[in-house]
Amino acid sequence: MTTRKQVVIVGAGPSGLATAACLNSFSIPNIILEKEDCAGSLWKKRTYDRLKLHLAKQFCALPHFPFPKSTKTFIPKNDFIQYLDHYVAHFNLMPIYHTIVESASFDERSQTWSIEARNRVTGKVEVYTAMFLVIATGENSEGFIPDIPGLESFPGEVIHSSYYKSGKLYTNNEVLVVGSGNSGMEIAFDLSNHGARTSIAIRSPFNVMTKELIRLGMVLAKYLPIRLIDSLLLMVSKFKYGDLSKYGLVRPDLGPLSLKAATGRSAVIDVGTVARIKSGEIQVVKEPIHITGNEVTFSDGKSYQFDAIIFATGYKSTANTWLKDYDFILNKDGFPKQEFPNHWKGINGLYFAGMARRGLQGVSMDAQNITIDIAEIVNGSNGAP
Repeated sequence: MTTRKQVVIVGAGPSGLATAACLNSFSIPNIILEKEDCAGSLWKKRTYDRLKLHLAKQFCALPHFPFPKSTKTFIPKNDFIQYLDHYVAHFNLMPIYHTIVESASFDERSQTWSIEARNRVTGKVEVYTAMFLVIATGENSEGFIPDIPGLESFPGEVIHSSYYKSGKLYTNNEVLVVGSGNSGMEIAFDLSNHGARTSIAIRSPFNVMTKELIRLGMVLAKYLPIRLIDSLLLMVSKFKYGDLSKYGLVRPDLGPLSLKAATGRSAVIDVGTVARIKSGEIQVVKEPIHITGNEVTFSDGKSYQFDAIIFATGYKSTANTWLKDYDFILNKDGFPKQEFPNHWKGINGLYFAGMARRGLQGVSMDAQNITIDIAEIVNGSNGAP
C-alpha cells in the first residue's frame, strides 16, 4: 500500500511534533512516522527520574504553544511530558506509531521521496511518497558507548545513560560514570545521593554554571555581545566555585555562550555535583583506557575496581542507516554536515529538524524555518497565516 502526503516527517519527538504543528498552521498535509508506541518516547522512556529542563521555560516552549503562567521556571521531566501530550492533542497530531523507516530515496524523474517503513507489530512494509522529507529523529537516536579495550570482560552492569533511572539500584556499589556532560554530572550526583561510591571520568574541559546564570546569559544575549556576557558569567562562576582545576575540572578557552555558538556544546549546569567533588564524595578520574575484569585502568596509570559502569558519552543519529545515497549530506554519526545555522536544509526537499545541538529553542527555530521554506515552494507563502 502506498500513502501520499506532501510532507513525511520521521520522528515524533519535540522536533517532529513542532514541525507538524507548524505545517498544520499553513494547512500543508503531513504525516509523522514514529518507531515507538508514543510521542516523545525519549522523554518518557529514556530519561532519569530526577531530570529537569536545564533552561528556563521561555527558551523551551514549542511553536504556537507557550507554557501556562503557572508552570515552574525550570520544568520537571513529568511536567514537560504532560506538555508534549497536550501539544499533540491541541494540534490534533496523529503520528503513525510502531513504524520504523527502513529506507528513503529520492526519485529524480517524479521529484518525490519514497519512504519504506515496516510496522513493528504486523511486520508489514508500507510505502509513503512525498514531495518533502523531514528527518526529525533527533540527536539522541542511539546511545554511543566507546570501544574501550577489555570492556567485554567487565562482569558487572554496563549501561548507557539513556537506560539509567535512579541511584537507588546502586547503593553501596562502586560505580564509574564515564562522561562529564550534564547527564554524567547529574547521574554522578544522583548516585552519590543514594549511597553509591561514585567516580566520574572527565575527558575534556567544560564550563560549570548554575541554571540561573545561563538563564541570565540567554536573556542578556538579546542586548549585549556574547563575549561580554561570557566574561560576566565566568567571573560570577569563578567567584562561586573558585579554582576547580585542582579538582580535575578544567575550563575551556571559550566561555559558555561562545562555546555553545561555536560547537553546540552546552555548559554543565551544576546540581550539586561540584560540592560533592570538592568534598571527596565523588572521585574524579581520567579517561578509561583499558578494562580487565572489574578493574579499570585510566590514562594516568591509576586503576580501580567497580561494580557498574554508566556511559554518559553522548548519542548518534541513525538517519544514515536508512537515508539512501545521501552520504555526502550526513557525517558518520548521522548528523547534517552543513553547520548551524544552515544545517536544517538539504537538497531535493530534504530537511533536518532538531539536529544542531541547539536544544528546544533550536527545535522551534528549525520547525519554523522548514515550514516557511516548504510553504514558499508549495504556495508562495512567506509568512505566518
